[in-house]
Amino acid sequence: MRVRLPLALALSCCIVAGNAFAAADAPDPRAARVDALFARYDRTPSPGLALAVVRDGKVLLRRGYGLASLEHNVRITPETAFDIASLSKQFTGLAMAMLVEEGKVRLDDDVRTYLPELQLPRPITIEQLLHHTSGIRDWAGTLAVAGWSFDDVISFRQILDLAFHQRTLNFAPGAEHLYSNTGYNLLAEIIQRVTKQPFPDWMRAHIFAPLGMSNTRVRAEHTEVVANRAYGYANDARGTWHVTPDNLTAYGSSSMFSTVDDLARWLINFGDAKVGGASAIARMRTPGRLTDGTTTPYGFGILGGTYRGLTMFTHSGGWASFDTYDVWFPDQKFGIVVLANGESIDAQAAIIKIADIYLADELAPNPPATAEAATPPPAPHAIPRPAPPSPAQLAAYAGTYESDELQTTYRITIHDGALELHHNRLGNVTLTFVHNDEFTTPLPYLASLVFERGADGSVQSLRVNGSERSRDIRFSRRA
Repeated sequence: MRVRLPLALALSCCIVAGNAFAAADAPDPRAARVDALFARYDRTPSPGLALAVVRDGKVLLRRGYGLASLEHNVRITPETAFDIASLSKQFTGLAMAMLVEEGKVRLDDDVRTYLPELQLPRPITIEQLLHHTSGIRDWAGTLAVAGWSFDDVISFRQILDLAFHQRTLNFAPGAEHLYSNTGYNLLAEIIQRVTKQPFPDWMRAHIFAPLGMSNTRVRAEHTEVVANRAYGYANDARGTWHVTPDNLTAYGSSSMFSTVDDLARWLINFGDAKVGGASAIARMRTPGRLTDGTTTPYGFGILGGTYRGLTMFTHSGGWASFDTYDVWFPDQKFGIVVLANGESIDAQAAIIKIADIYLADELAPNPPATAEAATPPPAPHAIPRPAPPSPAQLAAYAGTYESDELQTTYRITIHDGALELHHNRLGNVTLTFVHNDEFTTPLPYLASLVFERGADGSVQSLRVNGSERSRDIRFSRRA
């Protein structure tokens, strides 16, 4: 699950459904151009996408292309429900903004006031969770360090338990901006405790139902039946499609299913603020600020930026081969949502093409392409590589290392003159020496391992950086 940077940073109503959708099937000279962009998904059995375009409180276009189920040959329509992945954060952002407006929480509240189970070394505020400046590790990379697979069943309770066992942070709260799904999971738990309602129920009663989003839900269990749902697909090297398992339940950060028809209503609410009110919508657009005064583009579940001279707010989502994206241009009261169910389908690129069609008369010209330099850059200076450790030095690292946070164990041995990590799920992983006591691995979620020494010079612990979002995970050496 992830969020993309704004398009070239530079690149959601309590309404009567009939009013907003009255123009959905009216002739639109631009519709044929959009259809031409995505007609290929209808030519052969393939996953595809659904889209909706809105302006001034009306739906201009709603379409579906490709198949929601390759197994049963079910077509995608504007009523098809997709896992919208991290687009869910927009709804969590509005929920928190509403609770702030109602005086039920304060942005500068210490998160531990609501979640005393957190055992963190310093205070973190609700505002820092919202703006991804808390330092809380992202659960995805952290679970991978413990040997979990994204095919596993991952529940909301397991994610909370992981956060409650976290002892160190990626960075001091407020020092950096770093995307963290876990932060939004904690926000969902705060909402449950403050409102004394299950998160899916509160969201349905206070946001989905008032907006007329009757086909939107927070999935409470990974086995829950979702009507008219699409399945995510990935294509292997031979061109064979495979279903991607979707076994996640992560309130707040993801695990919402919705349709482009419902999300059109969500986008329209960014303009008329009939649910939440203008103050809450304005809060969502407030950028984050670091302790050094630097501002960040991320608000309450939305990312601010510009596209070809127009102000916009957006978010992306990606999980289990779903790729999702929406954008709202506040000055034009114009928005687009694209939901795709194929790993190779780029929802953001689709939105750019649609925006170029519908906003052609309002967008600034594309900047001219920059010519490549005529002369090649100078060759980099050779950096001397440190001498690899001797067999005796390698032997000093061998041992068993345990993480109380992750309830997992690594066994480090020497094999064929190199260190090898053994784990019951990660398998046998060869470590590559970098320098001093640092090693790397070929695994994407096991970026580096740094052995740490005591005062007597002996190796006593291990610090693992799983990924940029999951740093400084401590393992102690078993005696």
